[in-house]
Amino acid sequence: MMSVDASSRIEAVYAEVLRRNPGEPEFHQAVREVLHSLEPVLRKYPERAEPKLVERLVEPERQVIFRVPWTDDAGEVHVNRGFRVEFSSALGPYKGGLRFVPQLSLGTVKFLAFEQIFKNALTGLGIGAGKGGADFDPKGRSDAEVMRFCQSFMTELHRHLGEHTDVPAGDIGVGSREIGYLFGQYKRLTNRFEAGALTGKGIGWGGSHARTEATGYGTVHFVREMLATRGEDLAGHRVVLSGAGNVSLFAVEKAQALGALVVACSDSSGYVVDEAGLDLELLKEIKLERRGRLDTYAEARPGAHFSTRGSVYDVPCDIALPCATQNELTEEHAVSLVKNGVKVVAEGANMPCTPEAVGVLREAGVRYGPGKAANAGGVATSALEMQQNAARESWTFPEAESRLAAVMRTIHTECVAAADEFGSADDYVLGANAAGFHRVAEAMRSQGVV
Repeated sequence: MMSVDASSRIEAVYAEVLRRNPGEPEFHQAVREVLHSLEPVLRKYPERAEPKLVERLVEPERQVIFRVPWTDDAGEVHVNRGFRVEFSSALGPYKGGLRFVPQLSLGTVKFLAFEQIFKNALTGLGIGAGKGGADFDPKGRSDAEVMRFCQSFMTELHRHLGEHTDVPAGDIGVGSREIGYLFGQYKRLTNRFEAGALTGKGIGWGGSHARTEATGYGTVHFVREMLATRGEDLAGHRVVLSGAGNVSLFAVEKAQALGALVVACSDSSGYVVDEAGLDLELLKEIKLERRGRLDTYAEARPGAHFSTRGSVYDVPCDIALPCATQNELTEEHAVSLVKNGVKVVAEGANMPCTPEAVGVLREAGVRYGPGKAANAGGVATSALEMQQNAARESWTFPEAESRLAAVMRTIHTECVAAADEFGSADDYVLGANAAGFHRVAEAMRSQGVV
């Protein structure tokens, strides 16, 4: 039946997702993109859809929602909500970050966890998929307040974690400080120094070199592979990025190291353009040390210009790297990029391009690298951190980055091969979804109906 009517089966699955998950548009968007890509796969290989494999794939194995009470420095009690969506353990323990942002919802966590299935499968490193976090904003809070929140959060979450069960990492709002507090409470509650239960740890107590840099570095490594298929490299290409956090900063660092001219980046206040090339040290000082805004960069850097009008995507470039948040790059932005001659767009963030924007880019022949492939470097290095923890080893920075580059090269190769198999050369969306699905589907079929 699937080989004859794959489209009807896909639409039926999607309709059920809409019915079961009302009011979660980001999750709907992520599922629709994947299901659309899988139609030619299931037409060619109908056995990969059985027994009800696609229906099981879009339903999380477990969703945990819990109360997080904590006390601020003034003695006032606050109540937040925590989430953990353990989506798929077909390939290994659930793996994915924790995000602390004020407006976090179950739908957002679910979409991120669903994307993680295919991203983690592409790494080939034996990790399942999950995501979590809380509607808590660490900005403006003291270290003591953040510590108390993290301890309360972990007091509930710890019962679902473990190096063979579920291994969280950091994400937006959860950096080395938060991971430290979370791990300390996990250790206290379990009476075990189970280093592999959390990743993104400090180098001196089980962390991995290159983990902080991994997502940004990995995105640029992926772009390098995309360019190499056409006999090009990064040298001399103009690059713009959105965001000014870890992903963006280290994407700037790696792109500059490979000879690109990075001329613009943004934060929530606006964007800065520096035609001479961004001064990375100044940018790091402002964003990582001072926690300042980009207008400060323009004030300190002769020739730089800060703007709150328009978008960073209005700046002419060859390569655009959206590295901020979901659905930030709209159809209007895509039209502007195409008008200004962009050749490659690769997602450093998770699903930062709207479906309409992706349509514009692909119609114009722009090479588009979806986040589940292009930004897989972060979770890949988290899995490498787990390897080091299991072996009680610590690799050097060059060794860790070399392994990261190798993983990104393999992901690119698999995406290209899968796209070619289904007659869609250069379609990295189809390639990433098909390659990731194949690996997960084979594991699910082997393990039975669970």
